[in-house]
Amino acid sequence: MNFALFLLWLLHWLPLSVQAAIGNALGRLAYYLAKSRVKVARTNLKLCFPELSDAERERLIVKHLQSFMRGALEHGLLWWAPEARLRRLLRLEGYEMFKTYRDRPIIMFAPHFMGLDHGGTAYLLHDTGCSMYAQQKNPRVTELLLRARKRFGNAVLLSRQDGIRALVKAVKRDKLPFYYLPDQDFGREDAVFVPFFGVKAATLTGLSRIARLTGAVVIPTITRQLPGGGGYVMTFHPPLENFPSDDVEADTRRMNEFIEARVREMPEQYFWTHKRFKTRPEGERSLY
Repeated sequence: MNFALFLLWLLHWLPLSVQAAIGNALGRLAYYLAKSRVKVARTNLKLCFPELSDAERERLIVKHLQSFMRGALEHGLLWWAPEARLRRLLRLEGYEMFKTYRDRPIIMFAPHFMGLDHGGTAYLLHDTGCSMYAQQKNPRVTELLLRARKRFGNAVLLSRQDGIRALVKAVKRDKLPFYYLPDQDFGREDAVFVPFFGVKAATLTGLSRIARLTGAVVIPTITRQLPGGGGYVMTFHPPLENFPSDDVEADTRRMNEFIEARVREMPEQYFWTHKRFKTRPEGERSLY
């Protein structure tokens, strides 16, 4: 792992177009070597895009792995590149609209697209915020991730062990926008089964619950990975209207519907190698 991090450090000096080309090549190679990841992506895409042919889904898997490898390699920029270079490569759209809500608690609802961390850094180049983190298997990787998010001195990072009180304080009292990633399968706890591309998916209800606890406005943020050396763009979408409602399950369904619409705009950049449908309703067999 230390050697891999050394390679990332070396690569971050290259022009982004060269890094992108290397990432694309590695992604195509991963299609043949990362068989378990390909199998998960194949299952997810067959469930979510049954209208595509097998050949179309296989091409989409290749594009996804290329996007995945690009995003992984280009993390070196977040860890070591100077601020001036990051400002050229990481951009915001809709930030002026976002600023009109800065006197209120805000949740930045950020689904798992490949540019997720790059978008977070793009935001922190301009504003303050908070997010939660989990310990990685390699302590060195955890250290680098935390350093990347704190390197500009305007981020508050909360461990999952800090609990909901620390989060509510940061969002409600300190007015720190919360960068929240609620769209993965974490099991049955604090989740409901709502459709995702027409398939029942165990989905966290946290977006609705935290918005209610904090009185926050929910502003979706989507980060797009641009071709070649184009960098990344985080787009602030208009706030979700009448959110949260009195129906947590309906709110969670709305969340998934929003994600679906954005996935259809750039399907190759969504996190298809995650077992999104791993947890099943009682009595249903595994889909993987």
